[in-house]
Amino acid sequence: MPAEDNDETNDTAPEGITAVDEVPVLKAEIAVLKDRALRAYAEAENIRKRADRDRADDRLYAISNFARSLLPVSDNFDRAMAAITPEARAKLDDTMKPIIEGVDAIARQLQAALESHGVKPIRAEGQRFDPNLHQAIAEVPAEGRAPGTVVNVVQGGYTIGERLLRPAMVTIAKAGAAPSSSNGAGSDEARGGRFDSSV
Repeated sequence: MPAEDNDETNDTAPEGITAVDEVPVLKAEIAVLKDRALRAYAEAENIRKRADRDRADDRLYAISNFARSLLPVSDNFDRAMAAITPEARAKLDDTMKPIIEGVDAIARQLQAALESHGVKPIRAEGQRFDPNLHQAIAEVPAEGRAPGTVVNVVQGGYTIGERLLRPAMVTIAKAGAAPSSSNGAGSDEARGGRFDSSV
């Protein structure tokens, strides 16, 4: 029996030494597994945040195509109202005044509906030309205006949320040019004197 006891102690001694030798290896494995777990957690958090952001974007930008299709309607309301000068409006008879007021009210209601869904007009006239918001269609002489300043808005631009829905089509002040009669010829058309027939 004492021999058996000696065998047992001899068997356990090498195991104890091996376990002590394995401690650094196990610590390294734990560190690797902990690093993997932290990376997996961080990746899962990033995926969750991206999904939340995508859902918010989907809610905000889902109507982009629909809103873009309504912009020509808004343009034509604006052109219709711009075509009636204050003098002409004062001369209207009692049957026409309510019609003009109704058209004006519809135009304001459409604009309010667009704005309630995050669609906002770009304020361009008198601003410095910004290629991120404006599309220049011509350079025109403009006395008293700095070169590159928006002189006239041909077609209004709009943003939706933080994105550009449609750039504002503008004419900008030319540097050091004298006024010429050829630029005045298209000015009525540039100010929106025509209705958009594509609607």
